[in-house]
Amino acid sequence: MSFRIQPAAPARPNRCQLFGPGSRPALFEKMAASAADVINLDLEDSVAPTDKDSARANIIAAISEVDWGKKTLSVRINGLDTPWWYRDVVDLLEQAGDRLDQIMIPKAGCASDIYAVDALVTAIETAKGREKSIDFEVIIESAAGIAHVEEIASASPRLKAMSLGAADFAASMGMATTGIGGTQENYYMLHEGAKHWSDPWHWAQAAIVAACRTHGVLPVDGPFGDFSDDDGFRAQALRSATLGMVGKWAIHPKQVALANEVFTPSEKAVSEAREILAAMEEAKARGEGATVYKGRLVDIASIKQAEGIVRQAEMIGAGG
Repeated sequence: MSFRIQPAAPARPNRCQLFGPGSRPALFEKMAASAADVINLDLEDSVAPTDKDSARANIIAAISEVDWGKKTLSVRINGLDTPWWYRDVVDLLEQAGDRLDQIMIPKAGCASDIYAVDALVTAIETAKGREKSIDFEVIIESAAGIAHVEEIASASPRLKAMSLGAADFAASMGMATTGIGGTQENYYMLHEGAKHWSDPWHWAQAAIVAACRTHGVLPVDGPFGDFSDDDGFRAQALRSATLGMVGKWAIHPKQVALANEVFTPSEKAVSEAREILAAMEEAKARGEGATVYKGRLVDIASIKQAEGIVRQAEMIGAGG
């Protein structure tokens, strides 16, 4: 292992990020009352160009007026290739209250994108004397973003989370699909005449997880477009969790429970993790670096995995 210790990711529940357009303020109270850990109020793709100003005003008012509880409150600004993003940042930081936790930066293509937003945010915080520092989340949704994913992950100490935006990512990559997440009809292998569908997002997710874990950032899976397909959502979320992602977006309220179900460690998993930790403590007392638990070898690496499960369960319990 490198002598440079891998930094820990932020200790916050992030199982589900529920999105809602800033142009529909009637949804805000319902979002606040949901079981999502993170609320993403959107100024970007879900808001029509003619509604950008009013959506921004809606969100600024709601940041102070709605009771968001203990949730992480985030606003997705417009892309840096648009004429709206700078006004999003300026108005949010100059007019919104301190309840705002995070800005989500879409379509991040390189570290300089994050630097640009960071410079503007820092100047406003200093000018306005804001005591609470704004965090960042970025979305990887382009060929450039995935090519520069590690430099993006290390671009700013404000960066706390990184998501995969499947739809724009597929378009940027020229992928032959119109689906948002999940397996794709033509992405399969044949074995003895039977089709076996694999995951076209796997490699991008793995790259994001590696970059995030290297730099202490939370890796998050993005949207699953077919909100009528609970089984498909659950399967995608399970694959993401297995790869090391900590949560998933919800673009419909019914997806919140599904995400929380997948990304909350089960009682069985937590119990087993605690038993592994106890078994290793007994092994250490005997001067041993490994032991056998239920017929399988466990060692120091097993401790780290078990500690992660217990820590996640305790954090979710404390946040609830």
